[in-house]
Amino acid sequence: MPVTLKEVAAHAGVSTSAVSRTFTEGASVSQKTRRKVERAAAELGYRPNALASSLTTGRTKLIGLISNNFYNPMFLEVFDLFTRSLQERGLRPLLVNLTDETDPDNSLKLLRQYSVDGVVVASSTLSPEFSVAFQEARIPVVHSFGRFASAPRVHVVGIDNAECGRMAARTLLARGYKRIGFLGGPWEATSTADRRRGFWDVMNDQTVAEATESFATAYSFEAGRAEMLNLLDGDRAEAYFCGDDVLSIGALSAIADAGLSVPKDIGVIGLNDMKMAGWQNINLTTIRQPIRQIIDSSIELVVAMLDDPERLPEARLFACEIIERGTLRPLP
Repeated sequence: MPVTLKEVAAHAGVSTSAVSRTFTEGASVSQKTRRKVERAAAELGYRPNALASSLTTGRTKLIGLISNNFYNPMFLEVFDLFTRSLQERGLRPLLVNLTDETDPDNSLKLLRQYSVDGVVVASSTLSPEFSVAFQEARIPVVHSFGRFASAPRVHVVGIDNAECGRMAARTLLARGYKRIGFLGGPWEATSTADRRRGFWDVMNDQTVAEATESFATAYSFEAGRAEMLNLLDGDRAEAYFCGDDVLSIGALSAIADAGLSVPKDIGVIGLNDMKMAGWQNINLTTIRQPIRQIIDSSIELVVAMLDDPERLPEARLFACEIIERGTLRPLP
């Protein structure tokens, strides 16, 4: 049987309330008593019950980590970094899958059942209304990979997706491509809309190349492959900006099955730089999103809000960079 708080108190020769205060963050207890309790706990192998402690402190130390894009391999990296970083800070992640969820109230009810101290929405495709619903319920919330706004309603940490679209277009033009395609994710996703807008900002401001656009049904391998197969049946472009690495990898699969070569016949540039993009058999040229910095900043904000729930919302943007590999022709 687990060692109880009462047994630790008896072994240390102190009251049960003294043991409770010793293991309650911020509670008052003398150094002498703390040393006696910690020594007794170590000798007996006692570990404080986190759930019982939450009844005393009013905090569960649970941080809801929610997303709707579990089929995208990049989010395995995202969740790994998020969960480890939270645990290093003495917090506990509660992973919530909102795939196919459209009503923010349903997710709010779910998170309230677990009495989470805060929420991180880790998604570029979930509606901003989800984050706003948490904020209006007075639950500290940060939207990671969310849409930038100069006056955000909630804390947002991410990248300038429109600038990424511009970077991709400039990169393809610099390599001399004359027929360029934008292959975006779901039409309704804000990330798709912003990347598309940046792409057309550049393409509409030049006269040496023509451009087309198309959209996959999801940020997934299958959707990227299916859309590229459709494009290969028509008047294909010389190079494509795929608005996500996993779309790009699906597109590469379709191109190979069509008996075409990358980058000889078709060029491809992605976005994210997930680990798989650098695998030797993929070798994808892409735009690197600084995922670790985004995650560290998101956790910093949600932790700060635990002590200051009235902190005014801010937007934090991180710069991206082109990662040169083997799916585009070299610069002339």
